[in-house]
Amino acid sequence: MSRMNRFSHNPRFLPVVATVLFILTLGPNLQAASPNGTTTSTWLARGVEEMPGLPLGPFVRLGSGNILTVDTATSALESADEGKTWESRPVFADPAAYAIRPERAILRTPGGVVILAFANDKEKAGWKWAPSISDSPDARLPTYAVRSSDDGKTWETPQKLHDDWTGAIRDIIQTNRGAVVFTTMMMQHNPGRHSVLTYSSADGGTTWRRSNVIDRGGIGHHAGVTEATIETLRDGRIWMLMRTKWKTFWEAYSTDEGVTWTSIAPTKIDASSAPGLLARLQSGRLVLVWNRYYPEGKTTFPLSGGDNQWSEVPVSNHRLELSIMFSDDDGKTWIGGLMIDEREDVTYPDGVQAGDGTIYLIYDHQRTPLGEVLMATFTEDDVRAGKPVSDK
Repeated sequence: MSRMNRFSHNPRFLPVVATVLFILTLGPNLQAASPNGTTTSTWLARGVEEMPGLPLGPFVRLGSGNILTVDTATSALESADEGKTWESRPVFADPAAYAIRPERAILRTPGGVVILAFANDKEKAGWKWAPSISDSPDARLPTYAVRSSDDGKTWETPQKLHDDWTGAIRDIIQTNRGAVVFTTMMMQHNPGRHSVLTYSSADGGTTWRRSNVIDRGGIGHHAGVTEATIETLRDGRIWMLMRTKWKTFWEAYSTDEGVTWTSIAPTKIDASSAPGLLARLQSGRLVLVWNRYYPEGKTTFPLSGGDNQWSEVPVSNHRLELSIMFSDDDGKTWIGGLMIDEREDVTYPDGVQAGDGTIYLIYDHQRTPLGEVLMATFTEDDVRAGKPVSDK
């Protein structure tokens, strides 16, 4: 099952929870992008309503129609009333040994198996960045996977997949051939930097295979390749886009269900040091939501790093705007480039497309200190037309 099928039928985020989210609706001043995909003063209006009480997510829809997520502790949360109230049940037989970090991924297979990939905060240890060596050699934050074969009612024993420092777990998909693949990270040392890898399962999360580690070098506690997003292409390959400090996303491809990654190279997609979201829509188009390298209409932005502490090169951490574009040819060319939101510090997008075609895009606003979650609603036609043409 591709991510698009997961978006439309089995999403991590669900349109029904709009009633308990910060809701951002399509504004009248959405404008078109230029033919080369650059943005032209485009954003969605600030019609925002705070509705407290929603868990952080991500979310899946169960076979019963209920919504399932997990908290940042040890529990699965299930809602039978579209997110108004939540029932808690334990994920772990030994809750004192685990704490689920906010950067996690969850998926439900068509067979009713729920798979959660997470880093375990209870084993977080040894982080002590030493500027003299640009490293934290004893850092430890393990990656785990845990599965439920009964739609989250009971959970099996978690599997530790590696002990190394896991900067973030960003994405999970089920491919057209049924493999479950999720992206994670592994810190490298001497000097300190991050790398990306995936774990893939051909048996619904019972067993896992580790991919080759994608390590492109770098120096710093935010350096290297990080926070990857993945999607299945029409030819069966999996395409990965990785956050970097090098002005663009870097890419990699897998022809064996996420076991091996090759053709690792920079893309032509300008991107700040922030993660993107790659997914397939019901139309068959790919959608990319991301933070561009510079703000709209600008060619400069204050840079961070270049000191071998944050990173070995100066980099834009621009997060003042969130943009979206579509591809009809699996990422060879792009249309759109529309700015979704220009409020300060909008990042970490995820989303869902409902059966009627409405796209519900969910993202952070000031992850620290506010920790707000916003949701923008629009359609493919709105973005392609460069203006609101639907009633969504």
